[in-house]
Amino acid sequence: MEDWFAWVLIAGLGLGAFLTRAVFVMPGSHLRLPPTAERVLRYAPAAAIMAIIVPELALTHGALLVSIENPRLVAGPVAFGIALATRSVLLTIVGGMLALSAARLLAG
Repeated sequence: MEDWFAWVLIAGLGLGAFLTRAVFVMPGSHLRLPPTAERVLRYAPAAAIMAIIVPELALTHGALLVSIENPRLVAGPVAFGIALATRSVLLTIVGGMLALSAARLLAG
């Protein structure tokens, strides 16, 4: 790939990303989403996070492993429980990592 093509591609993708976001901001209050769409979009960040995290927990070496032998699948719910109980990012990370380390040690 030539250098100029890479730069044109980066600039084009950046412009496309900017325009898709700016179209809702630039016209001001003239462009409004329907109330149903606004209500549904409130759940988009949680859905995106789940779409990233769940496959990472359930897949091991590219294969689905839903069992107690999967240390990440054991540590994930522990970290989630800590997050719900404490609302502390630091405690969630530390508790999740401790649970992951313990599950790896027990799994062998």
